[in-house]
Amino acid sequence: MANSIVIKNKKAGFEYFIFDTFSAGLLLTGTEIKSIRASKANIGEAYCVFKGHELWVINMNISVYSHGTIYNHEPRRDRKLLLNNRELKRLQTKVKEKGFTIIPLMLYINEKGLAKIDVALARGKKMFDKRETIKQKDNRRELERNEN
Repeated sequence: MANSIVIKNKKAGFEYFIFDTFSAGLLLTGTEIKSIRASKANIGEAYCVFKGHELWVINMNISVYSHGTIYNHEPRRDRKLLLNNRELKRLQTKVKEKGFTIIPLMLYINEKGLAKIDVALARGKKMFDKRETIKQKDNRRELERNEN
């Protein structure tokens, strides 16, 4: 698809150290996928938790579909992520360690037309880590300017 939809979590790289990423499917209703195709979603405040042996994304906002009827969806409902058992077990053991969490990085429509979400195993940054990240970005930007 030439005009693929990509919704990014821009704060993720600044707020977290990212260790491992996984691509997961989403269990959606009809009006939810239509809203995603219209780029009416936000994953900035979303996070993932385990309920039993299933991974769920919490607090992801998919706006109500404008042409929906009484069958429209709840904007901030919990949505199930579709991963295979090996990936789920690996994530579950890592999350039990202190400091690790699972955050969504990017929501997109793949070439088959299915909604996918990239989730990452991450650890939160402290304030001094964030300042270090800003310094590195500034240094990189300065080097690029000097090359031109």
